[in-house]
Amino acid sequence: GSRPKVPEPPKPRSLDCKAPKMVIKTDLCAYTEYRIYPGHGEKFIAKDAKVHFFISAKADALFHQRIKPVKLRWTQAWRRMNKKGKVEEGGKKKTRRAQKFQKAIVGLSLDDLKKKKAQKPELRQAREAAAKEAKQRATQKKPAAKVAAPKGKADKGAKLPKGGGAPKAGKDFKGKK
Repeated sequence: GSRPKVPEPPKPRSLDCKAPKMVIKTDLCAYTEYRIYPGHGEKFIAKDAKVHFFISAKADALFHQRIKPVKLRWTQAWRRMNKKGKVEEGGKKKTRRAQKFQKAIVGLSLDDLKKKKAQKPELRQAREAAAKEAKQRATQKKPAAKVAAPKGKADKGAKLPKGGGAPKAGKDFKGKK
């Protein structure tokens, strides 16, 4: 025995079908920034022909008293200023880190700086050691005669060779001549 097939009852329509929704034109209150639905609120037209919509007589009165909406806790402007309401989706915003940027120094051009950085650390240490040695020799030569500031400055000029100084005015020179 086979049973006769009984037709299945019709399935209920799913709620996610694209049924047309009714669109209602709303205005925003010029003071509170609340939505104003049709048949509500007041319209104010200023002397300069600017149109302002207010949700209530209270908002209208406060606007004409020139009371700033930011100072009233119940307005959207106050909520925006004090970061109320909207929860940020991605937690905290990521702060952008400043990118490192190298500029030329007064004594060295950018190319010279890059060359110095590219030098091996052993070479750099050797140069510093030679400079210290030269400084010691200079102090041993004149232990009795002590010259305060000029001596130190003269030493510094002698120990560190500058990286070429100012570029020569040629075809690739960019700047004042």
